Amino acid sequence: MDTEHITIVNEQRKPVGIASRADIHKKGLWHETFHCWMAGRDGDHYYIYLQRRSDYKKDFPSLFDITAAGHISANETIEDGVREVHEELGIELTMDRLISLGVIKDCIISEPFIDREFAHVHLYILKTNDHFTLQQEEVSEIVKAAFIDFYDFCLGLKSTLEIQHVTKKGKENESIGKTDFVPHPNQYLIKVAEAIKKELDEGRHACE
Repeated sequence: MDTEHITIVNEQRKPVGIASRADIHKKGLWHETFHCWMAGRDGDHYYIYLQRRSDYKKDFPSLFDITAAGHISANETIEDGVREVHEELGIELTMDRLISLGVIKDCIISEPFIDREFAHVHLYILKTNDHFTLQQEEVSEIVKAAFIDFYDFCLGLKSTLEIQHVTKKGKENESIGKTDFVPHPNQYLIKVAEAIKKELDEGRHACE
């Protein structure tokens, strides 16, 4: 989708032009994206859900990442980003069902790929009737980890994270490290983990 056109913004998040996705990443131009992290509750414990990117993805194939995320095309609003959840995971949502965690800078530099994002980050609490139907060319599987462990992992208090396979039944739990993840900067992961923890600590999010 390198022919997709995206709005360029300055560091004050004001639109300053439009460029192809390829040029956005080649030149390291700031742009806005949609991120949706998903959590679920099992008894007294919360889990965070992660996607594993398809083996055939051009960027960061086979690595673990945000549950669902995507770029905002030049003719779209941030609210249109919720389509990514349905496209990638098969769960149809509207923005009023998401919890906004704010806008967080997410800058990944991996030559020749420079991705400078203002990420509009959201949290969704999975319901018991939600089921994953994956877009296989984008997402190879969904896994989950205890949120308390994920929080420590993001803050650098643990070097590995134990995951459970959700959509690939029968696979044993395994431990993964930072090299198994898309290389989001530590500051992004810390802010995300702290924002999610704040919401979960409120204790209002029971599964329905």
